[in-house]
Amino acid sequence: MVAPSQENASGFIIQGFSETPELQISLFVLFLVIYLIILLGNLIIFLVISYSPHLHTPMYLFLQNLSIIDISFTTNILPNLLHILLTQQNNISFLGCMTQMYVFVALAASEYFLLTAMAYDRYVAICDPLHYISRMSMKYCAWLITAAYAVGFVDTVGHLVLISKLSYCASHIVNHFFCDMAPLLKLSCSSTFSVELLFYIEGTLIFFNCFLLTLTSYIFIISAILKIQSSEGQQKAFSTCASHLTCVMTLYGTVFCLYMRPQKSYSLKSDKFFSLLYIVLGPILNPLIYTMKNKEFKASLNNVRQRCYLFLNFR
Repeated sequence: MVAPSQENASGFIIQGFSETPELQISLFVLFLVIYLIILLGNLIIFLVISYSPHLHTPMYLFLQNLSIIDISFTTNILPNLLHILLTQQNNISFLGCMTQMYVFVALAASEYFLLTAMAYDRYVAICDPLHYISRMSMKYCAWLITAAYAVGFVDTVGHLVLISKLSYCASHIVNHFFCDMAPLLKLSCSSTFSVELLFYIEGTLIFFNCFLLTLTSYIFIISAILKIQSSEGQQKAFSTCASHLTCVMTLYGTVFCLYMRPQKSYSLKSDKFFSLLYIVLGPILNPLIYTMKNKEFKASLNNVRQRCYLFLNFR
């Protein structure tokens, strides 16, 4: 249970992107458009898969849950940012700040595990297609998805407890556009060693384990594709994992830009920019990446659209 201490009871002030009044409305419109695009794209994926029985396969089940994470991920941050830009009321309660930070870190960790499970799914489909149905049963896929969420949300509890115990007796102005872990640690006037140690240990374990497992899967996948004799067969095999590979490269690319830059290149403005890129780029691109050349999904989308059209006309 997270309860604010006496010095933390007043909560925090989110500084946001700009204090210039002329820019607030422009930023509000920009982020509103971005948020609506994310909601629309991922909601379409979720609904089309839900209402198309022939899409109830492991690959699409993983994709559906990726859409849920993307919607939840951005909804945790962007609506509050839009409220700040529109009303200039940038106060957030201690409990609200801790909740936002916890959900952000938990969903990020869950996404890494889910993408790793999707890499394994593609590995089995290409490297061991004869045993795909038995190895990637719906029960096993449901277990992988549940494990991804469980690890993400359970693993983050330790960070939440430790950060909520810190004292913020100096400035309560969070120099960011949401309650992220790093700016909160900078505000603390008590020792943050235990929090940082836990963050680096668990963060390294989660990030690099997921990265190495995904990389290993694709080494075997590429090796299997190169052994295919015909170029048409190679192209067909690669097309089954191209969308996921692009999604993985987008996610890890933004993470590397955010956390693996040289110390000299760090600045508050660049941190905010790369954090925004990390939050919105994947959720915007994922629906496009997975649907642009997916004939099966396009056919299902047209079927759902026709059913909705007939239903509305019938009424």
